[in-house]
Formats: sequence, C-alpha cells, structure tokens
Amino acid sequence: MRILLKSEEYEKVLPRLAAEVIEKENIDKLAIVGIRRRGDYLGIRLKKLIEEKVNIDLPIGAIDINLYRDDLSTLSEFPEIKETDIPFDITGKSVLLVDDVLYTGRTIRAALNALFEYGRPQRVSLLVLMDRFGRELPISANYVGLALNVPKEQYVSVRVKELEGEDIILLKDRS
Repeated sequence: MRILLKSEEYEKVLPRLAAEVIEKENIDKLAIVGIRRRGDYLGIRLKKLIEEKVNIDLPIGAIDINLYRDDLSTLSEFPEIKETDIPFDITGKSVLLVDDVLYTGRTIRAALNALFEYGRPQRVSLLVLMDRFGRELPISANYVGLALNVPKEQYVSVRVKELEGEDIILLKDRS
C-alpha cells in the first residue's frame, strides 16, 4: 500500500481545480453533477470553493449510474441502486461532471447516458480527482487533480472524510 495523496494535499488540489473551473467555464451557466459514491461529495466541496470566489449560487446534483453500466449483470444479482438527485433542468447548462477516479472511461460513459435522461446540456466537462489512465473508451478529463499511470494489478482507493472519516488516496495491490 502506498499513499498517493494525503489530507493536506487534498486541501491544495481541490482549490486548484476550483480555480481552473472558474477560469475556463461559463460560470453563469454552470451546474455541478457528482457521480455517486464519491464524486457527489467532491462536487459539494467544489461548489463551495467556487461560490466563495465568484459569489454565485451554483445548482448541484448527484447521479447514480448503476442502471446504465455495461457490466451491470456481472456485478451482482441485486446491484445497489442509489438515488439520483438533479433538482434542476440541465437543458442549456454547462454541466461539470465530477468523479473520484477516471480509469477505463466506462463509468463516465454510463454517467453521460444517465445525464441525458434529464435534459440536453449545452456542454459537459469532466473533473476527476485522479486519472489513473488505462482507457478502454475515448474519454478524457478536462480537469485532473492527480495523474498517475497505475498498473492493472493495482487499484486506487479514494477515501473522503464524509464517508470514511479521512481524505486520502491510496494505491493498493489487487491480491
């Protein structure tokens, strides 16, 4: 096990990502949608950081992608379905999709399919805390906190204080 990002580094990475979003996005049309299970918590933090800088109330939502996964039948006989909560119309919005780790691209593909059930955004950008490479689909992030080429025999474990009590990214062996 190896620590890739400690708590104090989280405190630097998230404000940097928020500043990049402010610089590059049309804030007046921006809405944040976090992918459940950790992307939604990261989205809430980003919303707060962005709002502190630009003094605007950003719409925020969370999306569950489980029913849109291409591997749903292989995961479990009874997959855990979480609530999607997008309490605003995304049509015409510039949606910032937030996730913890980008790997094969399949989660993002599923999130895009799910997102379009709620309207037709003007634009969708992707922000990830970590890009571990290894794409199977032609998907890339617009905003990346940490990028590291991780071998297939290892995995990235992202912990957030809202769920696990600490902010840390770990690299672990699959064994």
